Parts: sequence; structure tokens; C-alpha cells
Amino acid sequence: MYESSDLRKGLKFEIDGQPYAVIQFSFVKPGKGRALYKCKLKNMVTGAQFDRTFRSGDKFNEANLEEHEMEYLYADGDSYCFMNSSNYEQYFLTKNQLGDAVNLLKENTPCTVLMFDGQAIGLTLPYFITLKIIKSDPWAKGDTAAGSTKPATLETGFVLQVPPFVEEGESIRIDTRNSQYVERVK
Repeated sequence: MYESSDLRKGLKFEIDGQPYAVIQFSFVKPGKGRALYKCKLKNMVTGAQFDRTFRSGDKFNEANLEEHEMEYLYADGDSYCFMNSSNYEQYFLTKNQLGDAVNLLKENTPCTVLMFDGQAIGLTLPYFITLKIIKSDPWAKGDTAAGSTKPATLETGFVLQVPPFVEEGESIRIDTRNSQYVERVK
């Protein structure tokens, strides 16, 4: 059981049977009366965001959240199928639930799926993913300006900026937290 004094950014708790995550948080102590905790909450199932103010002494239930290691299998329209590696059950997430992770998903990618009461509601990719470049402009000799980059299309269809020496057909490592190039992979 959480109390309002436990509120902080990233905390996940349950209100009226729904899991919520604190996106923004501020503490306000008026001159008179009890302290106020102003939060911006995100519903982890629907993705809806709203502001809510709590008073000191308010109590919340912990959200019944579990993380399971799963493998991405395939996309079917707007749904993405993941298989639990231990019991082979399949779960589906929508494009909205995946967010930016959809740009880096490749078949057979191991992931961590967040579950709430037996329902898949979110996804965490490994910190680094290796993908192949399928389209990139050739490097022009003498183009050595510091910090220069060029666009490259990955096998997932995502376009990101890479250094000019990276060529089409090469594999690169990408940081999934910010979707940026890290290094070439041999």
C-alpha cells in the first residue's frame, strides 16, 4: 500500500482497478491546510494522460504488474504478437502500446513485456539492438566535416542518422533508449 508521500516520477500504482504511472510530480505546501501532491498520470492500459491532485494521507494500492521475457513473432495489421518463452502463450500489443519501440522491432527479438492482470500492456526492448542497413547513400570522398551524418533505412523501415562511413548492407548497433546509432557490427 502506497501513501501520497511515496509519490514520485515513475511510480506505478492502481486506482479504481486501473494501473497508472506518474509522469510528472510536484509537491505544494500551502500556508494553511494539508500538503498537496500534484501529479500528471498516465493510464498504462489506454495511454490516456490527465492531471490529478492528492492530499497528504491519501492511500493507493500497488499495481499488480509482472514482467515476462518474450519474443516478438510477427505483426498482423495494427497488432503485434509476442510469445512467452517459458509457456509458449501468445499476447498481442497494439501500435499505440508499443510507441517508438515499433520502429526497432524485428522478428525473433527478445523483449520484456509488462503484464497487468494477465493482459499485456507495455514493452521494454533490450538496451541495444543490431539491425541491417538496407538503403544508404554512398560516402563522398573528402566529405570529412566534423559531425556530418547521413540518413540510413534499416530493415524494419526506420530511418536514422548514421556517420558517413557506414554503408548499405552493413549491420549496426542501435541504442533503443534514444533510437541512435552506436557502432558498426562485424
